[in-house]
Amino acid sequence: MAKDTFFQKKVTINAGGKLIDLTTPKVMGIINITPDSFYVVSRVTEVEQVRLKAEKMLIEGAIFLDLGAYSSRPGAADISEQEETDRLLPAVEAIVANHPEAIISIDTFRAAVAEAAVKAGAHIINDISGGELDENMFTTVARLQVPYILMHMKGNPQTMQQLAHYEDVFAEVFDYFVQKIYQLKQMGVHDIILDPGFGFAKKPGHSYALMNRMDEFDRLQLPVLAGISRKKMIYGLLGTTADQALNGTTALNTIALMKGANILRVHDVKEAIEAVKIYEALKRVEAL
Repeated sequence: MAKDTFFQKKVTINAGGKLIDLTTPKVMGIINITPDSFYVVSRVTEVEQVRLKAEKMLIEGAIFLDLGAYSSRPGAADISEQEETDRLLPAVEAIVANHPEAIISIDTFRAAVAEAAVKAGAHIINDISGGELDENMFTTVARLQVPYILMHMKGNPQTMQQLAHYEDVFAEVFDYFVQKIYQLKQMGVHDIILDPGFGFAKKPGHSYALMNRMDEFDRLQLPVLAGISRKKMIYGLLGTTADQALNGTTALNTIALMKGANILRVHDVKEAIEAVKIYEALKRVEAL
């Protein structure tokens, strides 16, 4: 009996009035508008650089563009809400003006930043803190009626690595999702995407344990996002650097697809699209 006989997973989201079908996994391109994100090549600080990077990612096949102006790497410096907004809004406006077809996700844990970006034309809120770092986030998402990426993390980017302790990491993340999903649905949020938070308050072993059981999140009947691109769980294991982690990222993205990922959040769109195409070809053969 097929595993989805019991669990009818939600595979569509409404973003900006567009119904996006996630039955075929989609790719989200990362655009870091910050001078200190962990992967140096991903950093852009000028609006024209943002426009060109967005254009390249869309041509390569990205459906979503994830814009972040606050570095969430372990130990990153804190910046003010105003500085985050000032970095972010010109980038959103440039993409909306030049690529109106793009679905823009905003990587922020601050409700006011999220709202300003949505008003400027963004479509999705991607919150690393699951509403823990801003008590207004859930009410803001509900009022704006935009899709919400719910990620698991402990603490904040400055403290999270000291909090990477679990008896059963999968059980803790699963229970966290259950509680947060209930809160969001009670508030009327319709489109929720789950992100296990690989590397956020998690040692590499925790992240691999989550990846190994990621298909079990299907019991929550919601789309799942895998964000593992060039992270330490890859380059630390291989003894390389983030710059040299593309091959490992592609391998792990392929595993994530086989474990049920609906969205791959990546720095390298072309390679992720190729992984999706190969995975889909395999599925077609299995269906014969």
